[in-house]
Amino acid sequence: MTTQTLYQLAAEQKSAEVTDWSARISWVIGLVVLVVFVYWLMRQGWKWRGNLQSDLPPLATTPEGYADGEKLLGLTGRYHASTTAGQWLDRIVAHGLGTRSRVELTLTAEGLDVVRPGAADFFVPAADLRGARTDKALAGKVLPEGGLLVITWALGDQLIDSGFRSDHSAEHPAWVEAVNHLTSTTEGIAR
Repeated sequence: MTTQTLYQLAAEQKSAEVTDWSARISWVIGLVVLVVFVYWLMRQGWKWRGNLQSDLPPLATTPEGYADGEKLLGLTGRYHASTTAGQWLDRIVAHGLGTRSRVELTLTAEGLDVVRPGAADFFVPAADLRGARTDKALAGKVLPEGGLLVITWALGDQLIDSGFRSDHSAEHPAWVEAVNHLTSTTEGIAR
């Protein structure tokens, strides 16, 4: 090709069309409104679920002098969620039990103290503990086999599974053994 031909080709090409900014802005605003609407619907569903579970009694608080008791085990990690016992997808959101957070667990002969920075703390008396196991899924969260410590406890008439993941998952079997031992000795005393 000669230089003359290249100049002719360059002269014949058109510049790109100017973007229609009003159409783009309309699409962006529409998308933002849709996202806000979906978020609002999710929030309403969360509130509705909390209202359905409002018949649950309030959570127990840590009793006075609890820190003076002999600490059986301690754990730091993550609190994943609480569900209706045996139903791993039926999340409980009442009383803040649906909020994921960091957690510090302390087990004594009096019960289980659950301290959650940024969320509601609660206490499970030893008489309300029903058992513990390792599992791989709870409230839609799926982890490797044995990656979740699930503690079953009673809140009023409702049995609840609460899921915890230790920073060191090798601690889970010791927790299962200790909680199950505590529940068996508590049941023996109650009889």
